[in-house]
Amino acid sequence: MKLIRRRLVWQLYPSYLLLIVLVLLVVGWYASGELRSFHYRQTADDLRARAQLVEPQLQGEFNNRDSSHLSQLIQRLGEQSGTRITIILNDGKVLADSHENVQHMDNHSQRPEVLQAFAAQQGMAIRFSNTLGQSLMYIAIPVYSEGQLVGSIRTALPVSDIDATLKGIYWKLIIAGLVISVLLAPICWWLSRRLSRPLELMTDGAQRFSGGDLDIPLAITGSVETRRLGEAMNQMAARLADRIGREVEQRSEIETILGCMIEGIIAVDNDERIIRLNMAAVELFAVSPQLNPGRPIQEVIRQAELQRFIRQALNQREPLEEELVMHGSSKRYLHVQATPLTGTDDSRIGVLIVLHDLTRLRQLESVRRDFVGNVSHELKTPITAIRGAVETLLDDEVTNAASQRFLQIIFKQSERLNALVEDLLNLSRIEQGAEQGGWDLSCEPLLPVLDSARVACESLLLQQQITLQIDCPKQLKARINASLLEQAIINLLTNAIKYSEPGCQVMVTAMELDQQISIRVEDFGCGIEQKHLPRLFERFYRADQARSRNLGGTGLGLAIVKHVAHAHHGEILVVSQPGEGSCFTLLLPRMRIEETIQ
Repeated sequence: MKLIRRRLVWQLYPSYLLLIVLVLLVVGWYASGELRSFHYRQTADDLRARAQLVEPQLQGEFNNRDSSHLSQLIQRLGEQSGTRITIILNDGKVLADSHENVQHMDNHSQRPEVLQAFAAQQGMAIRFSNTLGQSLMYIAIPVYSEGQLVGSIRTALPVSDIDATLKGIYWKLIIAGLVISVLLAPICWWLSRRLSRPLELMTDGAQRFSGGDLDIPLAITGSVETRRLGEAMNQMAARLADRIGREVEQRSEIETILGCMIEGIIAVDNDERIIRLNMAAVELFAVSPQLNPGRPIQEVIRQAELQRFIRQALNQREPLEEELVMHGSSKRYLHVQATPLTGTDDSRIGVLIVLHDLTRLRQLESVRRDFVGNVSHELKTPITAIRGAVETLLDDEVTNAASQRFLQIIFKQSERLNALVEDLLNLSRIEQGAEQGGWDLSCEPLLPVLDSARVACESLLLQQQITLQIDCPKQLKARINASLLEQAIINLLTNAIKYSEPGCQVMVTAMELDQQISIRVEDFGCGIEQKHLPRLFERFYRADQARSRNLGGTGLGLAIVKHVAHAHHGEILVVSQPGEGSCFTLLLPRMRIEETIQ
């Protein structure tokens, strides 16, 4: 059912008119009732007075049974006073009546007014008279003779005259009420408009405010309450204008900042619908900025890796970071960061994706790797030739002692240069394998790999007088590339042996954790200061440069270990204290159950 809505003036105006009519009706009803009561009281007093005037003239007549004489007297008195007079004995018998023959009248002992008179009271009653055929008001007073009740005198007048008089008064009251209503109608309309007009003006002003027109204030009119409401709305409009101005200014600043950012910004809600794209993201994915807000991310950016990353970010509360490869007309490398977007009540409304385009950097790294690989490969031939020539000269007995000393220096540095080139080639080979789709990993036991690494380091262990202990369950397996992992273990063992004192022990422990497999290489040598740990896996970084050069290190061993860990989708950790030794932990992903069964 549709709700009928009316203007305030059409609610107030009929209400005022109805209130006036109700007041007039109540006043008229009360006045007419009081007027009727007043006339009835006056009539009753008049009848009582007439009965009391008749009573002295009837002294001794109640014992006179000559009804004809009494009837003539009562008839004459009734005609003179215009009143019906009835004489009733104490037994209820009508002795005389001024308007009727007593022979045709009933016993009046049960009439209400007569009963009251016989009870020594003045009785009154209004009822329809069957004898006269009209409504009458009866007043009966008791009559005593020598202290004894002998009867009663009853006087009566028709009430129709009273009703006719009152009817005329009622019509005058009705006409007066109509006249008053007509005269008050314009006043009611004026009052209604006086109350509704300020509200209508405020409604118009509020509609202007809702439309954004906050410059024109409301006119302050009407009562104190409406004035206070108008002032409050004007203050609200001023504050809204100030807040909207600040919001527009801040939005402009945000738009400028987002537009100037070289990083791509994508904001999506919890339903994977786009909230916002900046120009960098639009240009990065070559999409139209006008049609994007509100559309699913799958329809706008057709990159499966990015969609997977967004779903993963929506399913967790913590920030997420990853490197993705975007395929299309050209391959792009992106560093992607996801941060939860929260509303005013701290509830998550989506995620914010920041895209860093690493394509140019990766291209430069590829050029650098190719350059290093090519240069290393080209250097290997002359270095080999130099080593061969030096070895030949060292074997020549004709060479004097001074020449021998210089040849030893050349041979030592060529050995070091050859090791450096080998490490560079190994590092380049690992990086290229990872870039070309990753290394082939297979499920293999770890113990043979650790034993092979020990054999490779056997001569160094004997030279440094170091004991090596390997603790690895025979059944422990992992998805590995055996040659790569062996190279990483050899590098870790080589460092542990070189930086340990003679007679010390190096421990290699492999174990299975909840989600990973741990290979730990621990020594009890000189240790590493805390300030060097964050940069320890950088290329050519040396914690103790002098000692490292003396021991023949190239500065690439730990960098190779880090890249081997990444090739296995794992990580390398280090814990060290100066004077207490170092512990390097290589963490590899744990195999799934189906891979273990295979």
